Amino acid sequence: MVERRRRKKAAPRKPGKRPRRRRPRPGDVKGLAAALDIEPRHPGLLRQALTHKSAEQELGLLSNERLEFLGDSVLDLVLAEHLFKGHPDLAEGDLTKLKAVAVSEPVLAAIARELDLGRFLLLAKGEEQTGGRDRSSILADAMEAIFAAVYLDRGYRAARKLIAGLLGSRLEAIERREYEPDYKTLLQEKIQERHRSPPTYRVVAQSGPDHDRTFVAEARIGRRVLGSGSGKSKKQAEQAAARAALMAQE
Repeated sequence: MVERRRRKKAAPRKPGKRPRRRRPRPGDVKGLAAALDIEPRHPGLLRQALTHKSAEQELGLLSNERLEFLGDSVLDLVLAEHLFKGHPDLAEGDLTKLKAVAVSEPVLAAIARELDLGRFLLLAKGEEQTGGRDRSSILADAMEAIFAAVYLDRGYRAARKLIAGLLGSRLEAIERREYEPDYKTLLQEKIQERHRSPPTYRVVAQSGPDHDRTFVAEARIGRRVLGSGSGKSKKQAEQAAARAALMAQE
């Protein structure tokens, strides 16, 4: 008689160790809610927040454009309140500058990438094939739509808590005037909308002693110089060159 093999018991999970989070997939509202640490009453709002306008006709869903409109105002109010209360010594102009950085596309897109938001988005095939899941403008718009969805679903306090939690140390750096956007990524996205190849960077000069070097870099498309900038490292110089290139195109 053949003896049956005994099944091995699964090893008990170590106390305090969370199960591995599943990989996000388009329209995964439960996964997004878990990533945001919220409990939505009306999951359909979050699903709409994930729906890009390109998928509206293809999938027969409402796009997130109206939510984006509302979320922009919710974000503005939350940050205006935070800065107003936290910096009673600052004038209106200074408060406006800080808020402009905090609500900017680079900041919102960076938060979205930390959440891996691109994998949750509902996009048309064409938009996905052209890199829509990692396009800063799409990610930033989706973040604003999410803020609106949480506001409508759970109220202002929940939206304020979510925004404060997501901005976190990044907002503190902005208030200390230490935050620097990733201009190279922004320039690459803008250039690739018009050209097939990304911009390149070249250090064209350096000066000063070894312990205090200053580098000058250029951002280029082929032989065409888009912008130049300087910094205390090659990385800083390239960022400055990308920033100059972006400003030249505005």
